[in-house]
Amino acid sequence: MELNHEDRATGGRRPSVRALAAGSVGNFIEWYEFGVYGYFATVIAERFFTPAGGGSVEGLVKTYASFALAFFFRPVGAALFGRLGDRIGRRPVLILVISLMTVTTALIGALPTYATVGVLAPWLLTLLRVLQGLSAGGEFGGAVAVMTEFAPPGRRGLYGAWQSFTVALGLLGGAGVAAALASVLTEAELSAWGWRVPFLLALPMGVGALWLRLRLDETPRFREQGPDAAEVLPARQVAWAIALGAGRVMGWAAAGYAFLVVLPSYLQTALHATFREALTATVLANLGFAATIIPAGLLSDRIGRRPVMLTGAGLVVVLAVPLLDVLQSGGTSTPLKGLAVLLAGAVVGLMAGPGPALLAEMFPTRVRCTGLGLAYALSNAVFSGCAGLIITEAVKRTGNVDVPAYYAAAACAVSMLALFKSTAFNGTAGKAGWTDAGDRSDVGDVVRRH
Repeated sequence: MELNHEDRATGGRRPSVRALAAGSVGNFIEWYEFGVYGYFATVIAERFFTPAGGGSVEGLVKTYASFALAFFFRPVGAALFGRLGDRIGRRPVLILVISLMTVTTALIGALPTYATVGVLAPWLLTLLRVLQGLSAGGEFGGAVAVMTEFAPPGRRGLYGAWQSFTVALGLLGGAGVAAALASVLTEAELSAWGWRVPFLLALPMGVGALWLRLRLDETPRFREQGPDAAEVLPARQVAWAIALGAGRVMGWAAAGYAFLVVLPSYLQTALHATFREALTATVLANLGFAATIIPAGLLSDRIGRRPVMLTGAGLVVVLAVPLLDVLQSGGTSTPLKGLAVLLAGAVVGLMAGPGPALLAEMFPTRVRCTGLGLAYALSNAVFSGCAGLIITEAVKRTGNVDVPAYYAAAACAVSMLALFKSTAFNGTAGKAGWTDAGDRSDVGDVVRRH
């Protein structure tokens, strides 16, 4: 029996829950760990980067430097694992990166501290962060390729949004574990050994993720590539698309980390909030983030990716400073402060929902893992990985507590400009591109074949 148009796009069956789960579970673990590292940044600074006599701010800056270094290895991982994913398939690469990610995260929970092994401690932690950066660089491209390539026509925004949604779940999971530990342990216990627990929990999570990915099928689009799949695309077009993609999501990267990950340590060091207050604010911000991701992805399937992402970026530009002022004001009620951080997370979700599908649609199948992975990794290396370091150091040097708002707003302004630019592959990708004519995801940007 001849397959209809939708069947051809999905391998003869509807995309399964298994494909979505296997594609997104790694993102959950990755961002759970990165969230935990951010939430416990002050404790990690004390245990690994602050020898006797060192200042707390100095230790925090070193902690974020290690954080940033891991992000700069993401593009290396994206290039390495992305190329493998485009040559041998998405499935084997996703199995490899989840194994590496799980082992390195669990090992962080078992590391000796500065008090035990001295200067070796921060170097061991940084090495594990580098390996995590490599695995995370390969994770995004393969996972988004799996979710969007299994998606039926007109639903890539929704399916891609699950990548971002599991990011929110990972950050919330990390915040939940951190909050639970903070509520049952004393500060001394949390500093002595409690911080290890969230990292060790990655081991059983990773085993479950590996099981899901071992049962995953290869994507129909990768299997059905024609004989021209090995054709080399013009390097200038690929490079331009990667740079443009990085620019389009830099606002998402910068605002996401400023509002969702850096917030706890910022509130503690700049606004003198308690650890519990900072975590509560972070949970609210991530709840707002999670609440808008799926609706934003769905909406982008109807009106296009760019209008939704432009709305989110524009709102950050307009609202970043006023929202931060609400948190800084001593006369502001607690419910109003809670609403402010909830709204901050929600506007980031407007960019994160359509973002994965937008990146996937910028690249033809034969370079999709590499292209979208590098665009995302480069953007995150600069504007996410450096967010904590830049914000903490800038606040320290200037005394201006509005720095996080300026940082997020400036990045979103640049993203708005990039979203108006056209991609490099308009009408040139041929058989390796998307095949569903009439898709309205990003008018003028989606590679189509009628």
